[in-house]
Amino acid sequence: MKAFVVYCHPSENSFTKSMCDAFVKGVEDSGNEIIMSDLYKMDFKSDMTEEEYLRDANYRNTPDVSDDVRVEQEKINSADAIVFIYPVFWTEAPAKLVGWFDRVWSYGFAYGEKTMKVLDKAMILCSAGNPIKRLEEFGLLDSMKRVMLGDRLFGRARQMEFIVFDNTSRENELREKNWDMNIQRAYETGKGLFS
Repeated sequence: MKAFVVYCHPSENSFTKSMCDAFVKGVEDSGNEIIMSDLYKMDFKSDMTEEEYLRDANYRNTPDVSDDVRVEQEKINSADAIVFIYPVFWTEAPAKLVGWFDRVWSYGFAYGEKTMKVLDKAMILCSAGNPIKRLEEFGLLDSMKRVMLGDRLFGRARQMEFIVFDNTSRENELREKNWDMNIQRAYETGKGLFS
């Protein structure tokens, strides 16, 4: 089985990067394959052009998508699962990942007369500085799930899962205390992705 990992973090020195590496190792150790898009390393262009906007806004199902978008769409259609790994910025994915959705979820691929396959599984692994309790108390976790699972991934995968690794901001003492446990959790999540 093949997992397409869309990773989005601006720093190589982050908990999110360590979490991603552990997850990928888990998938590979289970005998499965990884396709990776590291959006910052790729310098993925997240701003939609006027031409892209007009194509989608006018529901034109034409083959004139940009090469970088076509490559991402081909990665999706060659995979069995898609996994998004990112830090939570202001209750949202980083702008670069939001722009990835804006461009890659194009008309005729992700909606309209879709050519995007329905994936077996979609998974979100995100790191959050806040504790889960706070995210739940203020309705933020529900908002994050509603956007990612209820809008961006709705109808595009048979199974969906949203996992938050909380208390990961650098000044939080629980970050270091829980580091090994969280990295092991990421590894086990990768190892069990297709089970």
